[in-house]
Amino acid sequence: MNLAKERLKYVTAVIIYGTIGLFIRSVSLPSEFVAMCRGTVGAIFIILYQRSRNQKIDFSSIRKNLKWLIVSGICLGLNWVFLFAAYMETTVAVASLCNYTAPMIVIIIAPVVLREKLELRKLPCALAAFVGIILVSGVRKNGTGSIPGVLLGLAAAVCFVIIVICNRKIKDICAYDKAWFQLALSSVTILPYFLIKNHGFSLEWDVKSLLIVLMLGIFHTGFAYCLYFSGMGTLPVQTVAILGYLEPVVSVLCSVIFLREYMDIFGWIGAVLIIGAAVVSELLGGKKAANR
Repeated sequence: MNLAKERLKYVTAVIIYGTIGLFIRSVSLPSEFVAMCRGTVGAIFIILYQRSRNQKIDFSSIRKNLKWLIVSGICLGLNWVFLFAAYMETTVAVASLCNYTAPMIVIIIAPVVLREKLELRKLPCALAAFVGIILVSGVRKNGTGSIPGVLLGLAAAVCFVIIVICNRKIKDICAYDKAWFQLALSSVTILPYFLIKNHGFSLEWDVKSLLIVLMLGIFHTGFAYCLYFSGMGTLPVQTVAILGYLEPVVSVLCSVIFLREYMDIFGWIGAVLIIGAAVVSELLGGKKAANR
């Protein structure tokens, strides 16, 4: 098996994910509507991809994992709603970094939720990530900073944590079946919220927004998910975890380079603390596993 090729697939997917915020800011449509379209188009793409490879949907495995698939699908939809709203309330960099505090939250709640022993050496990583959030939020400057955006980003992170926990419970199912089901359910979850929030709102499509929404569904979701699961299924777990943190790095760079969103020295320190804490935490976990 060509691990270099699989690593390239995974890295490509992660980089694609990191550019999502860049395009969300360019769409003149409600963020929850964009998220709903992303899930629908992405699910259709993955199903068609399965058919092109002559892979049949395994409804038996879906039924066996139905409870956890439903919960994870709902949380995926909520994750997108909160994250896309955060993109609108604060910078793409801050929203993405807040969303990526999820691994630190998992470390803290794992002893209770997953019955896993708390690793004391990972606590400094969690503390560093918390300090990083304070720095990137801008709260130190005027007492408010971009608090609404930060809270939305953290809400997205909590949803992501629940997805991680659910995925630990899901067993013996094809990655593509899991992906399209979760994507489809995420759209179903967002639909009532969109209808209630945008009651009486008439969608006015422009060519630019239409193309971006289609691209987010086909390229950033369907295509990227296929690359992501292909690489994730063959690469070592530690490699997958660490390379995954390229996503917030790409998000921060896109925010600064293309959107000209300002981040002062304290914000950069916070970004380094969050990403560095996550990477160190994963390295500590890998070292422990290697010593067993």
